[in-house]
Amino acid sequence: MEERPRLVRAEDRVRPEQQTAGMLREEAFTKKNLWIGVVRAEPEQASGWHHHGDWDTYAYVLSGTLRLESGPAGTDTEEVRAGEFIFIPRKAIHREGSDRPGFEAITIRVGSGPTLFNVEGPEA
Repeated sequence: MEERPRLVRAEDRVRPEQQTAGMLREEAFTKKNLWIGVVRAEPEQASGWHHHGDWDTYAYVLSGTLRLESGPAGTDTEEVRAGEFIFIPRKAIHREGSDRPGFEAITIRVGSGPTLFNVEGPEA
């Protein structure tokens, strides 16, 4: 059977049951080794520490600035502004933060297994 184009409107996106404090994920498309959705954070938030298991994550920031903390003791920081991409490798422990006005990003994950593991934080 031939696949056809499929439209997913904002109100049709699915909120995965498992979330990380300080941010909201909504799924638009999912297949065996692919997950595509939207991630948002309110102003002046820092999410909980987490990683995405065996999934590589690619994000494109639509609005605001996403602050990504990772690395030993969370000391590596990247500021990702609207119009910019960031790559987060599989199993990389990280958290997202935002200033005003928060951020919204399109997220694409490629991999397998569970897509979210909330953790206490990175090791020193």
